[in-house]
Amino acid sequence: MFGNYLIGLREGLEASLVVCILIAYLVKTGRREALKPIWIGIGVAVGVALAFGAGLEFGSQELTFEAQELLGGSLSIVAVVLVTWMVFWMRRTARHLRSELHGKLDAALRMGTGALVATAFLAVGREGLETALFVWASVRASSDGTFAPLAGVLLGLLTAVLLGWLFYRGALRINLAKFFTWTGGMLVVVAAGVLAYGVHDLQEARFLDGLANKAFDISATIPPDSWYGTLLKGVFNFQPNPTVLQVTVWALYLIPTLALFLSPIGSGPSVRVKKQKATDEKADAEASAGTTA
Repeated sequence: MFGNYLIGLREGLEASLVVCILIAYLVKTGRREALKPIWIGIGVAVGVALAFGAGLEFGSQELTFEAQELLGGSLSIVAVVLVTWMVFWMRRTARHLRSELHGKLDAALRMGTGALVATAFLAVGREGLETALFVWASVRASSDGTFAPLAGVLLGLLTAVLLGWLFYRGALRINLAKFFTWTGGMLVVVAAGVLAYGVHDLQEARFLDGLANKAFDISATIPPDSWYGTLLKGVFNFQPNPTVLQVTVWALYLIPTLALFLSPIGSGPSVRVKKQKATDEKADAEASAGTTA
């Protein structure tokens, strides 16, 4: 449940922050007339994300078992690719998200109502579709026969909405760069489990070999139906009897991705900043020489 709560919190908070930035900018600049098209765009984006998630859930039920496993495994891998790109992108741009959205909103305001709807839809819709896909894959991977995985996601989304409202009201201030770094690192761990489960689905669909080739089997030590087995599955998508291919893919994804994600970035000035500084210093030197002459 914790893993799914983390997904709902992390993905939902990104969307909440986008909404808060858009709304706050319009209110502070006295452009309240533009709020209606923004809310329309947000509503359409949420509706599309919900429809996409429902289509994944109910559409897959009409397929054969092997087709379901093939679809589930393929979409799990796609979800991991998207969420990996997302956490790296957010880590780089968290500090500049506000100014980037303000620029897009200014351009949309000059173009009219349709552009405002499209801006809000695109800003929130991308987060919504990524969330729907990854939530579907994660809930499917960590399903224990109860509603706990889905409840974890919903609780995470509700927490994200509350935090977004507190941000908007100015009642809560946190270091977003650090928040997204650490939650992103935990999300990479969750994604590794989803990836391993996706590989298992592809093996059950007979798309990949090695289903009977187990890396280990500790089901007797950690029964899947025990409280701690359920906890490990809910947090890490842990499986007590994974195949060799699952363990291999899990390790090959998790170790380098987590190391790269947690490595320091921006420890020094960028090349562009260095060039600009050198240009300014050269200009100052030439101006001083001209004055002396």
